[in-house]
Amino acid sequence: MADKRPVAVFDIDGTVFRWSLFLDLVDKLITNGVFPKETRDAYEDARLKWLDRKGDYQAYVTKAVEVFGKQLKGVPYGDVANAAGEVIEEKKDRVYRYTRDLIKDLKKKGYFLLAISHSPKFIADGFGYEAGFDKVYGFFYETGASDRFTGTIEDEELIRNKAAILQRAVRKENLTLDGSIGVGDTESDIPMLEIVENPIAFNPNKKLLDHAKKRNWKIVVERKDVIYEI
Repeated sequence: MADKRPVAVFDIDGTVFRWSLFLDLVDKLITNGVFPKETRDAYEDARLKWLDRKGDYQAYVTKAVEVFGKQLKGVPYGDVANAAGEVIEEKKDRVYRYTRDLIKDLKKKGYFLLAISHSPKFIADGFGYEAGFDKVYGFFYETGASDRFTGTIEDEELIRNKAAILQRAVRKENLTLDGSIGVGDTESDIPMLEIVENPIAFNPNKKLLDHAKKRNWKIVVERKDVIYEI
């Protein structure tokens, strides 16, 4: 049996990509006329509250995900795939320098690069390929016999459990957690970061920051043209 490769696992949105692939995809679908313009109305209040720092970012995303699932039902796969491709082509280089350079360094060292995202798989895959990942997990939206989306997410609870996905990948890809590295930015990444030997809280939100401090994890912040550790 070949030697097992060490694994490095990353969240994507807010960790590698400087915004949200999912939110950019929703905007593109509206711009392209695949979703009606009124789609924005359903989450605009939550978006404005977050922008004014009177609301929570997760509340904004949750509302957008809810609207996305409803509007996606019955839409041809090709229309959404085309929009995802446009987003990737336009935004593939809008990444953080710290994680971009870390990915390049780990790739040279022979690490297996794994990305676990809560964005749809059809956009996470394309972005992950451009970023240099070996394997990408994301939400898999089901299509029916007519190649139109049903609105259902396959194995949703499994994909939400990043720790379980990491352990599954280690078994499936013949990897090792010895020397493993993990990078995340929110509390949803904590279970995944608990598993690896070298967890990194990158631009963490408060819940992850507090947890990382208690666990003495590495904390890295990239702000404008400065990268520093806390």
